[in-house]
Amino acid sequence: MRWVILTLIALLGLLQYRLWIGEGSVEELYALRAQIQDYRNEIEHLRSRNLALAAEVEDLKTGLEAIEERARSELGMIQRGEVFLQVIERQPGERP
Repeated sequence: MRWVILTLIALLGLLQYRLWIGEGSVEELYALRAQIQDYRNEIEHLRSRNLALAAEVEDLKTGLEAIEERARSELGMIQRGEVFLQVIERQPGERP
């Protein structure tokens, strides 16, 4: 009878070890849940970024205002009849 009790205690200890420390433990479960939440947050961020990019692509396909804005800001282009003025600020201590 004594060996049965010792065997059951050893088995209980082994199961407790696996539950709290070993592979598939509670700690690993919490880590995996946190990782899943991180992935969900990243997916949501990427979805919103994709929506913004899709809206920008659609605007570039259909609207001339977006193309004009890009040409002005990125390429420094101006329309006919406009005058381009460039202001150069002097650094403190710089001579004219």
